[in-house]
Amino acid sequence: MTMNMTYRWLCLLLCLVPLMVGAQRPDYGKMSPLLRQLARQQTASSRAGIGSATARLTTVCAFVKATSPEALSEHGCQILTHVGQIYIAAIPVGELAALSLDERVLRIEARQGNSITTDRLATDINAAPVYEGRGLPQAYTGQGVVVGLMDIGFDLTHPTFYSRDTTDYRIRRFWDMLSADTVGSSLYVGRDYAGREALLAYAHSRDGLDQTHGTHTAGIAVGSGYDSPYQGVAPDADICLVSNAVTDDVIYIDSADFYKYTYATDALGFKYMFDYARQAGKPCVLSFSEGSTQDFFGYDLLYYEMLDSLVGPGRIIVAAAGNNGHYKSWFRKPAGVESMGTFLYSDKSSVMFVLKSASDFSLRVVTYGEHNDTTLVPMSEVLLQPDSVLTLPGVTLGAYPSCYVPEELCYDVVLTGQSPLGGSLKLSAEIVGAEADVEFWRVSGTLIEDSRNPLLCAGEYVGSIHSPGSAPSVICVGATIHRDSILNVNGEWKVSKAGETGMRTYYSSVGPTYDGRTKPDVMAPGSNIISSYSSYYLETHPDANDITWDVAHFDFQGRTYPWNCNSGTSMSCPAVAGAIALWLQAKPDLTPAEAMDVIRRTSRHPDATLDYPNNHYGYGEIDVYRGLLDILGVDQIKDVSTVHTAARVACSDGTLSITLDEPLTAPARLRLYSMSGRLVKATALSVGQCMFTIPLGHLPAGIYAVQLDGPASVCGSSLVRL
Repeated sequence: MTMNMTYRWLCLLLCLVPLMVGAQRPDYGKMSPLLRQLARQQTASSRAGIGSATARLTTVCAFVKATSPEALSEHGCQILTHVGQIYIAAIPVGELAALSLDERVLRIEARQGNSITTDRLATDINAAPVYEGRGLPQAYTGQGVVVGLMDIGFDLTHPTFYSRDTTDYRIRRFWDMLSADTVGSSLYVGRDYAGREALLAYAHSRDGLDQTHGTHTAGIAVGSGYDSPYQGVAPDADICLVSNAVTDDVIYIDSADFYKYTYATDALGFKYMFDYARQAGKPCVLSFSEGSTQDFFGYDLLYYEMLDSLVGPGRIIVAAAGNNGHYKSWFRKPAGVESMGTFLYSDKSSVMFVLKSASDFSLRVVTYGEHNDTTLVPMSEVLLQPDSVLTLPGVTLGAYPSCYVPEELCYDVVLTGQSPLGGSLKLSAEIVGAEADVEFWRVSGTLIEDSRNPLLCAGEYVGSIHSPGSAPSVICVGATIHRDSILNVNGEWKVSKAGETGMRTYYSSVGPTYDGRTKPDVMAPGSNIISSYSSYYLETHPDANDITWDVAHFDFQGRTYPWNCNSGTSMSCPAVAGAIALWLQAKPDLTPAEAMDVIRRTSRHPDATLDYPNNHYGYGEIDVYRGLLDILGVDQIKDVSTVHTAARVACSDGTLSITLDEPLTAPARLRLYSMSGRLVKATALSVGQCMFTIPLGHLPAGIYAVQLDGPASVCGSSLVRL
């Protein structure tokens, strides 16, 4: 997720709308809030005798857990896909109420609201010796692996998506969910494109004139680099893309199709990319640099079940952690403490947070002006209201049981006022009640301190991981920093220092998840990452602020293309996806659990004062080379170092060559091991030389580990293919 992106939908707010009552009242308990709102609106319209035809035509893409497919078909639903009892279906809005009352339907869930979150990158994650082929089998460049990316703003013509020599165009399939060319398309929304001619003719995603995020993330994962140093991590991988709908894409969506774009539609995108890889007979890793806040209502229960069903051997999903680590996101008022609170600010006219407790307590809201306005709301009063929703001037509260611990009640709180909220009129929220243990979770707005009441200073930088990175089956990626400035295309130094070199960036979201699991899982460089940018975006927005971070422009086939520097966990996510693509090439049936085991065993620990895993770094920063050694079993050979040698090691025509930048100043030794760990060759390297050749003609074909011992200029290991 790139920084400074805004949400389009705060869908948790929907659960605060009062529900209809009546003899045939829908079973709202089965529905997520978006669907509850749609069902309520349709019930009201039906009673007024309006809108029935529109409701039959308007559909919403949703997850449905049902014991029988007939439960959906009998209500006019179009089943788009299913795994076990989890269906993704297009549901007529007018059928939501009746569907909820069908005893074969267990739950219906839909949500909108995703937001979008190179030259030194390979060195920083120790991938250079792997994908460049320096002293390694040439195979480990992602060849034979599909890397899928679901994102927005793709420039399909950028030369980084060709092979380095531009003879092979590597984008194999592209589904643009926003495409207006839908006649004859078999897909639920938009259209897909295949083949070089069709893809280059389409040129860019429908939002590609105004968005470029996907072009940048794809370049990090799979860019060839074309004629530049800005090569991606898996430059020979096949590419499959999906352009979905997020925050800024609402302008491209017809109002009648608005509810077709939900998390369930995103799940269809994940399945599309995995299905292509399966048809091609290749392993696949997916990169998703988008997400939204977690919740206690249960928006993601069926979503996560579907993701669990999609991954497996050779099928791995990687997602960004989010960029909310610099926000205070949580605090706890323990029992025995009378009160605890914070000041709140938003550049909009509302803020939202969730309070969670198994006991009764009160919320005190104060607006500070000439006369301080105070509202004190006992939660017991909220529970007495119809549908447990209470609306007061400037304050709306809605109560429901936690989807994780039903004994705990959650209270969604929305504070509204002038914009910016908490600006000239300061605003505070305070939890009151000594007997209650209460947790506060930020959804929107900022927790700040103010001299008007210094005691209201609660808030910790925890619990900000985005969904679906929070899903158990998804590998969640946070961001580190290895570069704090760049020289842009105009010769200006641009500085963006987001932390200490090699450490976590201040914005990278942190755990735990809302149900208490450790996240993120792994880290990768995310600040000031140079990668491809869209030529169409540059053409349409030449004066945009992010264009001032372009480091170079170049021409290719009549168009001008940029290389751009960008930051966020959106950038670290595809770096890890590219790394896993290299591992999948070595082990095509690698599972998500096995990939996590490799990450656990081989990741670098940036902060030695912490225990790993932890909620800031997960298992640490990914090390591609060490991970490859682990997968190939080389790490089991006790005499082979996990540090790559600085010497250039190559093998050709049965001869091993060692090249140094300077002559040896002290004796060195070379040992060659088979993958079984057997020592097959040992020889000394003489002082004063910088080039060595060792004939290996008697050895059978295969991969061998080279171990060099001696001065620092040679010490380390490498792999060769004979």
